[in-house]
Amino acid sequence: MSACVPTRTDLAAHTDRAEPVEQTDTTPAVRHSRVPRFGRPHGPPRGGRKFRITGADLSASVTVFLIAVPMSLGLAVAMDAPLGAGLIAAAVGGIVAGLIGGSPLQVSGPSAGLTVVTAELIQQYGWRTTCAITVGAGLVQIALGSLRTARSALAVSPAIVHGTLAGIGVAIALAQLHIVLGGSPQSSAVDNALALPDQLGRVGPAAPLIGALTIAVLILWPRLPGRTGRALRKIPAALACVLAATAVAAVAAPGIARVDLPSWSSHALPEPPHGPVLSLVTAVLTVTLVASLESLLSAVAVDKLAAHRPGAPGRSRSDLDRELRGQGVSNALSGLLGGLPVSGGAVRTSANVRAGATGRASTVLHGVWVLLAAALLVSALEWIPLAALAALVMVVGVQMVSFAHIRNVHKHREFLVYVATVAGVILFGVLHGVILGIAAAVAVAMHRLARTRITVEKLDGVHRVHARGQLTFLAVPRLIRVLHQVPHDTHCVVELDGSFMDHAAYEALHDWQRAHTAHGGTAVFTGRSGGRIAEPATGAHACCRPWTPWRNHHCGERPGAEETGAVRILAGDAELRCDETDPAIRRADTTPPGTAHAGTARPGTTHPEGASPDFGQVEGRTTVRKGSGRQLASGISSFQRNTAPHVRDELARLAREGQRPSQLFLTCADSRLVTSMITSSGPGDLFTVRNVGNLVPLPGTDGADDSVAAAIEYAVEVLRVDSITVCGHSGCGAMQALLNAPADTGTPRTPLRRWLRHGQPSLERMRSPRHSWARIAGRLPADAIEQLCLTNVVQQLEHLRAHEAVARRIAEGSLELHGMYFHVGEAQAYLLADATHAGTGSGGGEEVFDRVAPTASPVTWGRS
Repeated sequence: MSACVPTRTDLAAHTDRAEPVEQTDTTPAVRHSRVPRFGRPHGPPRGGRKFRITGADLSASVTVFLIAVPMSLGLAVAMDAPLGAGLIAAAVGGIVAGLIGGSPLQVSGPSAGLTVVTAELIQQYGWRTTCAITVGAGLVQIALGSLRTARSALAVSPAIVHGTLAGIGVAIALAQLHIVLGGSPQSSAVDNALALPDQLGRVGPAAPLIGALTIAVLILWPRLPGRTGRALRKIPAALACVLAATAVAAVAAPGIARVDLPSWSSHALPEPPHGPVLSLVTAVLTVTLVASLESLLSAVAVDKLAAHRPGAPGRSRSDLDRELRGQGVSNALSGLLGGLPVSGGAVRTSANVRAGATGRASTVLHGVWVLLAAALLVSALEWIPLAALAALVMVVGVQMVSFAHIRNVHKHREFLVYVATVAGVILFGVLHGVILGIAAAVAVAMHRLARTRITVEKLDGVHRVHARGQLTFLAVPRLIRVLHQVPHDTHCVVELDGSFMDHAAYEALHDWQRAHTAHGGTAVFTGRSGGRIAEPATGAHACCRPWTPWRNHHCGERPGAEETGAVRILAGDAELRCDETDPAIRRADTTPPGTAHAGTARPGTTHPEGASPDFGQVEGRTTVRKGSGRQLASGISSFQRNTAPHVRDELARLAREGQRPSQLFLTCADSRLVTSMITSSGPGDLFTVRNVGNLVPLPGTDGADDSVAAAIEYAVEVLRVDSITVCGHSGCGAMQALLNAPADTGTPRTPLRRWLRHGQPSLERMRSPRHSWARIAGRLPADAIEQLCLTNVVQQLEHLRAHEAVARRIAEGSLELHGMYFHVGEAQAYLLADATHAGTGSGGGEEVFDRVAPTASPVTWGRS
């Protein structure tokens, strides 16, 4: 993995800079140049974009190669295509799609998703025309990728996509079962199912036993127990089952049908397509559809898989349009060379990620190994029994019917669409199955849109109208009929349990509410949970999302507010505006003549006792002056209006019982660190100490600040917190100041410089050759500032252990120390592994910050 890091010489000199160059996993390479100090703290590590081969990529490529060869041969058998065509597709997909595709970790080649489609094309048009169709599909993919339609292709309902793959999986399993039983597959899934009883009546002994052995090894291999099993599991299960079946067949069944690779000199190349134009266009579009969907879904899945693997750094999403173009080029070239259609494959891709691949080098190398095997290992490959390859592909087909997908589809009430798609693919083919699935999805959507249950009941003198479902113009007649059953002079609660209401339904409700209230009644609209639904907000009063900075707030702004100099008046839910000549302001003014009102204060003016120059009382309301004071007061008013009602009960409980935080959270005063946001904590959770640089002065240090020590003592001895967390962050201004500080010439003259002396041990630790660099898992720090920010967290944990109360609680085993680093630009948190021993030299290695993944499971802190 490449990294751009400074050298210790550079850090000591302050003025030298490490210019980033290529770096391998084992040998750092740094080139020095005399330039000004380090650049922007949030800039990405600079480095070349050359094709790099690491040890992890080399190892992963071998693993994928060992899976790809038997899979490619097995899929060629399943499609009744020349066996060499599977190896050509694997080599082209690995090398071409690996080099120019938009998903570096995705491995492309012949795919199980294309098995049924390709088999039908070969039976209908022959092999050479099928190759020409593959070329046409590749050209269409290139055009679609150039038009940037890849992301739109994923808008298809997941029930249709998973149903299509499941139907293909069933068709594959039925066809390959015939080969495992010693027979030959029929032309369609239905024919294979109907011919299965006859095939069971004439089963040969050799092929079923070899197939059963292959399936048993494939399933049991990942579950081998013990240390020996752990070592054997490094061999891919797909390779192990084929090797075992080949070895047994060589001894027990020498006459069994085996792989027959024809000479490459007689390999068939494409010819101009023959047949009806409409049928050929349909075939091209079918291959394009299936290959594109499978590749794009696999690319999205590999992004998630790579982001969640242990120690993986944050990785950007795949470029789906580039991936689609890469798949198109691969298909066009594979078809021209007489290979099978190509698409991204989930089996090979997941194996590539789990094997530790870091870039596209593993994908490309796997294609190179397949190409070499096709040229040099023909005699060895011809020992493989066809029954073993068929059993391998049959298991892959069965696995395409995912019960997790079925549960998910059922949970979202789209099981009917899934079943319709599966049935359509099995009975009529892939394209017809997709069309049937789309039709079922449209029918289900229309049914949900039109199906609305509206009832009315009277409970405790209150009429309650329940509307279940979407309120559209189709439901307006029933809605009006039910609403007219409510007497005029009664209180009515209308519960709307749906996610959509069109304009016709809104007008009907609004007109009924106006008429109902005009006759002396009252009407309240609620959601499913019973919460009251307010009137729709206008554009000028749109509510901002949580954690929106003041400068991005537009809540309640009205045009011309800044120009008129008028004063905003905030009163609970109301927002009024008035000029300073308003009588309400004059009545509320208690200042002597000549004193300015709030919002127009002049130098030298006075204010009544207890009043602020920024605020005045206006008939019980608060007037807010323009400028930063207005932002603060507006934020406070927003809290009182929107947040206080939700937290009032909890704060009242804390006021009665007192605070009992579980964490002392010590972090920097930087305004970009919102502690409650990045920890998802609430009132009473964190006892927070903030200062410049998240520093912990050593006890007894000359000029030490007792405020931090007092907070530590109070949290540890009085509040009895369970843990202490020191949190640093990227781009810390204090760390920048430390790096850029001149040599110490005496007592600093400014308070900031005097305070930063407590960070000097962190700078010395980073420069010292006795200490290994703190780093983020999977990469080295981007620059010297990030290195110092990480080191500072480790050093302040060491300072914490020097406090008597902390040391005593740690010795008792009742207190834990944690280290945390927050990358502001990435909004990504990292936790220090084994923080209790960090910096002491007893932790057994360097300090590593692990990336916190966005999973639903709780995070495990590093501890002793």
